[in-house]
Parts: sequence; C-alpha cells; structure tokens
Amino acid sequence: MTATNNAGPLAGIKVLELGTLIAGPFCARMLAEFGAEVIKIESPDGGDPIRKWRVLKDGTSLWWSVQSRNKKSLTLNMKHAQGREIARKLALEADIIIENYRPGVLEKWELGYEQLKALDPSTIMVRLSGFGQTGPMKDLPGFGAIGESMGGLRYVSGHADRPPVRVGVSIGDSVAALHGVIGAMMALRHRDATGGKHQGAGQMVDVALYESVFNLMESLVPEFDHAGVVRERTGGALPGIVPSNTYTTKEGENIVIAGNGDAIFKRLMLAMGRIDLAGNPELEHNDGRVRHTRQIDDAIQAWCDTQTIDGALAVLQAADVPAGKIYSVRDMMTDPQFLAREMFEQHQFADGSPVKLPAISPKLSATPGHTKWLGPTLGQHNDEVLRSLGYSADAIAAMKRDGVL
Repeated sequence: MTATNNAGPLAGIKVLELGTLIAGPFCARMLAEFGAEVIKIESPDGGDPIRKWRVLKDGTSLWWSVQSRNKKSLTLNMKHAQGREIARKLALEADIIIENYRPGVLEKWELGYEQLKALDPSTIMVRLSGFGQTGPMKDLPGFGAIGESMGGLRYVSGHADRPPVRVGVSIGDSVAALHGVIGAMMALRHRDATGGKHQGAGQMVDVALYESVFNLMESLVPEFDHAGVVRERTGGALPGIVPSNTYTTKEGENIVIAGNGDAIFKRLMLAMGRIDLAGNPELEHNDGRVRHTRQIDDAIQAWCDTQTIDGALAVLQAADVPAGKIYSVRDMMTDPQFLAREMFEQHQFADGSPVKLPAISPKLSATPGHTKWLGPTLGQHNDEVLRSLGYSADAIAAMKRDGVL
C-alpha cells in the first residue's frame, strides 16, 4: 500500500454513510479518498449487497475494494432501538450525512433531515434517490437504469434503427454521486460561512438520479422548445457536429476521429489527401458540414479502410487532429499516458496477494487524495467507532449479544 503523510483536504470532516450499492456509497467514497472520516453503517446480515456483486475474491467483490476504500464499517441493526440511537448520535456528530434510501425510510427511523435539523440546525444531509424527495414519483424505486432512461440518455444512445442501448457502467448512479459531492461541498462552504458546525446554517442536498442525468443533456430542451427538434440516436456520431464519429480501420480496429472544428476539419482533409473537401467553401463551417454529413463520413471511412490503427493515429496526430483508439481495460493497463499519470495504484489484500486499483481523481497539486486501506470487512470498525462514542467494552459485548451489532 502506498505510504503518504498527506491527510487530505477534507481531514477533520466527519461523514456518516447510510445507504447501499452505488450512488450514495460512491458519493461518500470520494469524500473518503480526500481525507474525510467516513463511517458506513451496514446491516449485520451481510452488509452492503455490492459486497457480492460481479467478480469476487474469497467471497467479496473486487469492486468493494474500490467503492469502500478508506471507509469504516459499522454494523447496526436499524430495526433495534439501540441501533437507531447509535446512528442518531453519529448523525449529530457528522458534518455530512449521505443516504440513498427511498424517501421516508429515514423518517421512520427518526433520522430524517427535518428531525435531525430540529436537534442541530447545522445538519447537512445529501439525499440521493431515483426521483427526489418530492413529486408524484418520489416513493417509487428508481435505480440508475431508470434515471438514465427518464433523464434522456438512453433515448439518444445507440443506432437509429435499433432499440436504445445502455452505457456499459452504472453511469446514472455515478453521475448522481458526483452531483452529491458537489452539493455537499457547497453546503459545507455555506455552513462554515454562517458559523460552522452547530452554529451555522445546514441544508438538505436533494439529488434525483434522473435529474442528474438530465443535467448532462446539453441543448436538448431549448432545441425542442424553440425549434421542435427531438434529438435521436445517431450511433457513434456526435449529432449536429461534423465530423465526429467512430470509424473502422482495415484490420477491424475502431478509431474515434473528432475533426469538427473548422481549422481541424481542414487539417483532417489535407492529411487524408482530400484537397477537394478541404477547399470546399460549403464545408468551411459546421452548419454547412452538417448538410453533407454522409459525404464527409464516407470519405473518412474510405481513408480508414486503407490504414492500420497505428498508421491512422500517427497521421492524425502529426496533423494535430483529435483521434483515439477505443480502449479496453487491457489497453489501459499498458498505455504510456495512463502509466505516466500514475493512474493505477498497487495494493495487497490481507492474504498478501496483489491487486491494482484505479488511482484517485481529480489530481490536486497540494492536497491529493490517497488510499489508506481497501474496503473493510463487515463490522471491522465496530469497536473503534463505538468506543469513540463512549461505549465501554462491556456495553459493546452486550450489544453483540442482543443483536444490535
């Protein structure tokens, strides 16, 4: 494990994570990576389901190593009054509470935002849910796939003659998590500017998965409202911006070429030997090129048919045209750019076997994030957290016997 003395820019910030799977835990993960103390409450009955998702090592997900790095695991039976009491104490100590249950669950446990705010007006709670805390759909289950669909992303993804497709990762959950991080930082800044913990003004950060996806949808709304345009699926192309598409080289490799700037387009055509297109006044600006999309794409594909992937990239890089191979994880692991930027961290599991994790982003020059430990075992920090709340060894032992932990 990489050693560092850097405490991180969020050192001293306490975060309570109440939630499972992706959106809430990813939000808390980023805060933990940059120095916040994150206590994750898990059910004693197996913990977060993501512990068993995808590829496992010794019965635990490899994803867990990343999603819960730097977090402390505390098991609490939230059906038990004492479990809820402990959670409430932690919530009132925390600078930020992150939760992604269905609206109403925390209120049943007397851990809702308004309930905690009545005890401490500086409470900051980040609430991530499918549809937000209000509206007619607020009580419906809403996973990332639903958010991606309702938020508009799925409709424009894929080819026009086929059903919509999904991105190969849980992008809706992850985008919502990033909105949660941004909201948490703004709320923390406001609280500190108005008096700090226990004195300043807290607030609720209400993140809906579908709204987070919707926030990415560029000019979708004004194009429809003003011009009646409904953006449709366009395969690998960037709609209305030409040329920017995916092409195939003679060996069957895929290459993305983005020659959509006016000067870039001219350089691209000259690099391909298409002086006729480079000098065509109708193609000088994007609006003209859009009317000739098929002609331009066909010309680029015809050139790619004569090139290897490495040959095409060399020509385009020499011409200062943005282009790139579509990477698999195998490509990433040996790529000079990934390696130069130190985008992989080498760690060890408890049994000594090695594992690489993705490095922490973004890169801060003075206070970078770092990995202190991999995802914890279930309840690994029970004694530590409870002792910090003032519980004695006998009291902790009694809670274990009574099924609280």
